[in-house]
Amino acid sequence: MHGSKIAWDDTVLPFQLDASDVRGRVARLDGTLEKILEQHDYPEKIEALIAEMALLTAMIGQTMKLRWKLSLQIRGNGAARIVATDFIAPTVDGEPATIRAYASFDKDKLGDASSFEDLVGKGYFAILIDQGTGSTPYQGITPLFGESISACAETYFAQSEQLPTRFSVSFGKSKIAGEGEFWRAGGVMLQKMPKASPLLKPAEGDAPVLVSASDLLDGDDEENWNRANILLDSVDDLELIGPSISPTDLLVRLFHEDQPRVFDAQPVRFGCSCSEDRVRQSLSIYSAKDIAHMTTDEGDVTADCQFCGAHYVLDPRTVGFEAEGGPDGSGDRP
Repeated sequence: MHGSKIAWDDTVLPFQLDASDVRGRVARLDGTLEKILEQHDYPEKIEALIAEMALLTAMIGQTMKLRWKLSLQIRGNGAARIVATDFIAPTVDGEPATIRAYASFDKDKLGDASSFEDLVGKGYFAILIDQGTGSTPYQGITPLFGESISACAETYFAQSEQLPTRFSVSFGKSKIAGEGEFWRAGGVMLQKMPKASPLLKPAEGDAPVLVSASDLLDGDDEENWNRANILLDSVDDLELIGPSISPTDLLVRLFHEDQPRVFDAQPVRFGCSCSEDRVRQSLSIYSAKDIAHMTTDEGDVTADCQFCGAHYVLDPRTVGFEAEGGPDGSGDRP
């Protein structure tokens, strides 16, 4: 464990600004982020994308009353083809939520990528919510827009959810005397409290446009939102990721006139939900003929988890809907 480990690392602290009708989250990741990144040997540019994405996932996931999983994805035609993260909600109150992440990238394009646009190119940002068995998964998609993943997320909430949202984030490698480098990330999320409002849409025949927070607010709401954003602009990197100020002290410094009120913090950890049962379930839609095409020269069906690198080796006779003993593998050979 890093010598700089402090009580509020790897936590998400929910808060509300009662005087402004704004809610938010303060998040800090250190050991969790290191665990996410050590599952793969990514170049530093890709690690930075994952660090920002994991931080956003922690803050967004904690705002939703999930029963199972929230996923964030960016898919583009730049050097980073896919960056994907999952926030898996705890099954028991007070237990840690788990986060996992992976990326796919083009090594040939990565060397020349010097900006966010170079890294991701043209594509989309997506949020997916899976509430488990018996529910219909939700998916919201907006174009990649802005100079960071945070900007893409802000556009998503304005466009798809009609919720003015703002992120201030910091992430990077930290080094302490006598220790190696390790990743640390911290951030603040602000979001206007949801209200019933007409859905903003372009008039018929108009070209589609992306909605911003300023399109959704007026009067006192706009004034309160602008003030909260101006105050957030005064935060610095050390306040977001450094060990010298706690999230509660940070909220008081930034928003004391807006009556900040904090709630129970949510711990977060690296974790993966992959398992042999899930692999078997994903293969249960295939016939024996399909399974034969997936079988290796060694006579096995193999699967690798993109998130944690787990490697599964299965007897082809025990997978698919024509499996011996059923698709649950109960007839698996020893």
